[in-house]
Amino acid sequence: MKQPQFIITGDGSHSLWIPDLDETYHSTHGAIQESKHVFIQHGLMHWLLHQTKSSVSILEIGMGTGLNVLLTYLNLLTTQVRTTYTGLEPYPIPKAYVQRLNYAAQLARETDCPITCQDLRATFERIHQGAATSSCHLSDHFLLQKSKCTLQSFCAPPNTFDLVYFDAFSPSKQPTLWESAVLQKIRQMMRNHGIMVTYCAQGKLKRYLKQVGMYVETLPGPPGKREVTRARKK
Repeated sequence: MKQPQFIITGDGSHSLWIPDLDETYHSTHGAIQESKHVFIQHGLMHWLLHQTKSSVSILEIGMGTGLNVLLTYLNLLTTQVRTTYTGLEPYPIPKAYVQRLNYAAQLARETDCPITCQDLRATFERIHQGAATSSCHLSDHFLLQKSKCTLQSFCAPPNTFDLVYFDAFSPSKQPTLWESAVLQKIRQMMRNHGIMVTYCAQGKLKRYLKQVGMYVETLPGPPGKREVTRARKK
């Protein structure tokens, strides 16, 4: 399998292109822009707005470059919300790539960034340190648990996760990840009223989600994407 190749997306942030799949990890219109819109705005911030809990358990399917982990950490940094973040990634990116990804520099330029570029870079590197299956604390309130496994082989007790970031490769590239039986497994691992967000808005996906007992919302997408999906466990 050919190594991933770096690309610069529309907002200046990096993504990776997989030649064998002809697939990118993020939107070519903007990697940071897409992750913020789909997973932070429609996922994390929506959950925080409608909850009074002091803790959150998050599952990411397709941890990839670690961008969603970094953005989640950054958006919870000034809160006291205790976070357990489980990231599934069967094919971790090469460690040499971590130094080249420019997320810390891009985020540090934003006027509302609460920490320095140096601290962001250190946190991003910590995300990728250690074994592909390992745990580490990014802060006193943020526990990251990485797992080098597929969703199909991953096991968690029922009613474990408040929030699911479904960021796998597209249904045309990884169709088995978007099947009804897999979505049912995700639903079982979610807590009541937990939510799942994904960039995918295919009608087939939304039908499957309704079939397994989820309430489905179609939401405006980021630049370059008309719609995205949020589903809530009834």
